[in-house]
Amino acid sequence: MPTKRPSGNVSFDNRDRVVIVTGGSMGIGEAISQAFVRSRAHVYIADVKPPSDEHSPATHGVTYLNCDTASEANCKAVVKRVIDEQGAVDVLVNNAAIQPPESYHPIDRISSAVWQRMIDVNLCGYMRMAAAVLPFMKQQQSGVIINLASGQAHRTARAVGVYGPIKSANVMQARQWGIEYAREGIRVMSVSPGAINTPMIQASLAEQGGGEALGNRHPIGRIGEPHEVANAVLWLSSNAASFITATDLEVDGGLGALGSFADPYPMPE
Repeated sequence: MPTKRPSGNVSFDNRDRVVIVTGGSMGIGEAISQAFVRSRAHVYIADVKPPSDEHSPATHGVTYLNCDTASEANCKAVVKRVIDEQGAVDVLVNNAAIQPPESYHPIDRISSAVWQRMIDVNLCGYMRMAAAVLPFMKQQQSGVIINLASGQAHRTARAVGVYGPIKSANVMQARQWGIEYAREGIRVMSVSPGAINTPMIQASLAEQGGGEALGNRHPIGRIGEPHEVANAVLWLSSNAASFITATDLEVDGGLGALGSFADPYPMPE
């Protein structure tokens, strides 16, 4: 048996930094919120509802603010509250997004109400929150914005005719804003996860062939965990990534590099 080698470790110190995470009450957003809390940041979760379990880790060390990012008034109110209490915003993580079951169809079978709601939250919500924090980041001459995109921003499948194109737009938002505000000390990036072990993924595992089959499509041989995306977000938000802006980081277990024409990996025995 091979000798286990040391793997290395990275730690982050975000003491006194002020962080807003939209959609931070569950899944990837919760993992990001808690990673910032553990690194001693002041964290505000902006979400349509608080964690369903009052004893959830997401309730410890954070301030919950009710926010529907489809509402410009809600977004502005969140940022005003944070500025009133902290006087600054150092990091905005745009994570709040929806992919309702009724959206899993070709576009001629999706109601206008469904796709408009997805645009309002997944696309315009990112812009509303960024527009609200940017004046303060410009005053500070510093700040980081990270858009959670998706592997579906780069490649797609049947029956996701709304979600994928919007996620692609989230990547382009980060590129545009990164170029726009680079000389004002503001860095903007996007992160594109592969399949991550969240309630959203768990709810659709059967439709995707089951957990083993879904994990096996990733060259690493498994789906990702929320903390692995959170680690990428913390790194991009830190000075360790100070020369990085206007780009996307795929946290996808190699999924994006594997061609559709490639032989599939054998299923584990």
